[in-house]
Amino acid sequence: MEALARKLGLRTNPTIFFVSAGIMVAFLVALLVAPGPIGEAFGAGRAWIVTNLGWFFIFGVTSWVAFLLWVAISRYGSIRLGGNDARPDYGNISWFTMLFAGGIGTVLMFWGVAEPISHFANPPRPEVDPYTVEAADDAMSFAIYHLGLHTWAIFTLPGLAFAYFIYRYDLPMRFSSVFYSLIGDRIYGPIGKTLDIFAILGTLFGVAVSIGLGTQQINAGLSELLGVPDSVTSKVVIIVVLTTVAVCSIVAGLDKGVKLLSNINIGMAVGLMIFVLLAGSTVFLLRAIVETFGLYISNILPMAFWNDALAEYTHEEGGWGWQGSWTVFYWAWTVTWSPFIGIFVARISRGRTIREFVLGVLFAPSIFTLIWFAIFGWSAMEIDGIGAEARAALGAQAGSLSAAVQESIPLAMFAFFDNYPAATLIQGLAVVIVAIFFATSSDSASLVVDMLCTGTPDPGPWHQRVFWGVSEGALAAMLIVLAGEAGLTALQQVITVVGLPMFILVFSMMVALFRGLSKENLTGIKVGRPPEPEEL
Repeated sequence: MEALARKLGLRTNPTIFFVSAGIMVAFLVALLVAPGPIGEAFGAGRAWIVTNLGWFFIFGVTSWVAFLLWVAISRYGSIRLGGNDARPDYGNISWFTMLFAGGIGTVLMFWGVAEPISHFANPPRPEVDPYTVEAADDAMSFAIYHLGLHTWAIFTLPGLAFAYFIYRYDLPMRFSSVFYSLIGDRIYGPIGKTLDIFAILGTLFGVAVSIGLGTQQINAGLSELLGVPDSVTSKVVIIVVLTTVAVCSIVAGLDKGVKLLSNINIGMAVGLMIFVLLAGSTVFLLRAIVETFGLYISNILPMAFWNDALAEYTHEEGGWGWQGSWTVFYWAWTVTWSPFIGIFVARISRGRTIREFVLGVLFAPSIFTLIWFAIFGWSAMEIDGIGAEARAALGAQAGSLSAAVQESIPLAMFAFFDNYPAATLIQGLAVVIVAIFFATSSDSASLVVDMLCTGTPDPGPWHQRVFWGVSEGALAAMLIVLAGEAGLTALQQVITVVGLPMFILVFSMMVALFRGLSKENLTGIKVGRPPEPEEL
């Protein structure tokens, strides 16, 4: 394999690169040959995981939030990720925009209207009636729970583990390096390479699902604006076009391509959010933003431990009811691309302290997410009608938005903008924002997968990086083909199955990081009491 790598002009670990590529290609071929049986297998696997291990996903992510907060406020928080004299490579604004755009920008665009409206029309808790004030409060609380601190904990834990072991121990920029405190030098052997290969495959699947969701939304937008057919063929064409854009950014590299796209896109997204705030019920939304903070703070603990344990007694269908299709899916999906976001955030966070890293990565995006959902979610529910009196006053218009979302979740954002001035222009801007988020996720993931193969922060040859970018697009296209008309359901099935082993590995990162920190020599780090003059 080394000879083949030299012949192809690659600068990578041949075993990790070729085995990862071979497994991915084999899976693509299998999807082409037998999409039906593979879809059935993933469906059965998802049903078993949700029924028997859904509690593990929910407990696990909550424990990660608690662990990260403890690390941040402990004496270990002053440890600098790098040498003690290291300083950050990027300013705070660029740092935030890069980790956000490479993280869940596409998710916010997809679910910003769809999730609150979905919970508003179909409340998670059986004792809450649809379209009521209580349903609106619950809808917002669960939306923020899903995409607030808990989601960013799934990114922060691997990111901190990567940054700590890579920069403090001077280890290769690979997934296996995180487990150095558990398996030692075996990270360089077959065990380490197996971990790296699995991380690459998990990242490819996680990003492919994200691309699949973004593609569905872009297709829905183009169908609304230009009459483009909402079909599998259209979605594949969209993936091809935007993968080409992502590949151009990949060739440009991290500092030029990803940074530029991230800064442009976050500016456009903020502009869109401000438009909704000013064009809608501004005073109501400002009050709702403040109130949403209170809802989140008061409900986060009950929601973080809620396992729908009494579903079989409160739901006619029994089983897990609502939560298996939402919370468990979210955690399984997010954790598959946590190595990608983790190593990407670690790459752009060298020089920051552990406290700065944890609090920045956890809270800054979570606060932005809360404001985003408060503006879009409350606006959507107000348009749909909150409470019996408001719905009676709206007449036939009441429930129109929730009906559109139930018919097509990807169409939610565009149906929402039909209620605003310059609707066509704003819908077109939304399509562009989703497309750029698509590109930033793809090119960020490609650069990270390349790093996982090379073991260094320096990018490999351009054709090596392009291979991974094209691979992500191909995998997303095949998942779309496999999904067919039942797009979102099929993507949920695939990602839940792939997410379980990755979830277990990320859970073990917590143990590895604790062992590493417990051996840290804190001499020279500013913790504890300051020295007396005579001691100096």
